Amino acid sequence: MKTIPILSSLLAAAVAASIGTTQAATLETERYSIEVNALVDGLANPWGMAFLPDSSLLITEKGGALKHVKLDGTTRTLTGVPEVVAVGQGGLLDVAIDPDFAENQLVYLSYSEADPAGGDGNSTAVARGELGDNGLENVEVIFRGAPKYNSRQHFGSRLVFSPEGHLYITLGDRGSRMQDAQTLDNHHGKVVRIWPDGGVPEDNPFVDTDGALPEIWSYGHRNVQGAALHPDSGELWTVEHGPKGGDEINIPEAGSNYGWPVVTYGVNYDNSIITRETHKDGTEQPFYYWVPSIATSNMMFYTGDAFPQWQGDLFVGALRGQQVARLDMEDGRIMHEEALLTDRVGRIRDIEQGPDGYIYVITDDRNGSLVQIKPAE
Repeated sequence: MKTIPILSSLLAAAVAASIGTTQAATLETERYSIEVNALVDGLANPWGMAFLPDSSLLITEKGGALKHVKLDGTTRTLTGVPEVVAVGQGGLLDVAIDPDFAENQLVYLSYSEADPAGGDGNSTAVARGELGDNGLENVEVIFRGAPKYNSRQHFGSRLVFSPEGHLYITLGDRGSRMQDAQTLDNHHGKVVRIWPDGGVPEDNPFVDTDGALPEIWSYGHRNVQGAALHPDSGELWTVEHGPKGGDEINIPEAGSNYGWPVVTYGVNYDNSIITRETHKDGTEQPFYYWVPSIATSNMMFYTGDAFPQWQGDLFVGALRGQQVARLDMEDGRIMHEEALLTDRVGRIRDIEQGPDGYIYVITDDRNGSLVQIKPAE
């Protein structure tokens, strides 16, 4: 049974300096003094990042560039990226490496794609390719969201591998097609689960449902831009944008309906009512939610040794809130929320734990940065 904790107020961390590449800043949090340093500037609206085995990173830029970045600041642009539709919230989105990357060198990209048939629609797609010396080779598309729809909004999209080797892809409702999130004949407002080659697992919940797309894992989502595996249970956790209010953390279960837009804790951006319902039979309640919204981005569970008192906690990046929300997890419950980096580094688009146990974020800006967070000396 899911826990629905009482919504806590944000507690801003005390901060004392601006962040830049030339000087690290020491900031105070509830449990640690942390050193925050922008290792790389000049990234053009970076969206996703993934660490390689040598501790360098792959970073996507929304306009369509894939960067190989070393922690010493060395950056180069890789070739082989599929053509993207860089409009509105679309573009080159997430990046993930295969669980067997050491053997197969496979890299996965999610991105907004034009209609291959020549129509004016677009949707989220996922492609994979082998990482060579200069970029991706033998690139193939393994998933295309359906239907193609002409929109600049709500593409999702995070990529997460399950312990069993499935690939989860989080998607958005495409904005004006929000009602599609409640029907199973499309990918709008869904989490899908496929095999890394694009095949459909036989135990997906709607494989045998007439009229349903077999890739669907869960539905009733608005715009899921964050996802992570729980380090102990292996369950998929997601975080999605609400409208004005109602950003949600969910633990998507096979075949479950997470309510959008039938139920929500938010309202339209003009304050008009979407629905007066926050609960309805047949829909799941969020594990946690924010009112007002902080405009959530990606999320991660911290498991490293650099910050022992943060082990097991959930960290959620925020765009409008320009912060990292640290959710203190105890026995499967959120006990407390602390806001880190508030208004100090900018709009946080992605957050990851590095192989060194430090925390890394990228900022969504035309001059975006890769920022490292480590214990202060």
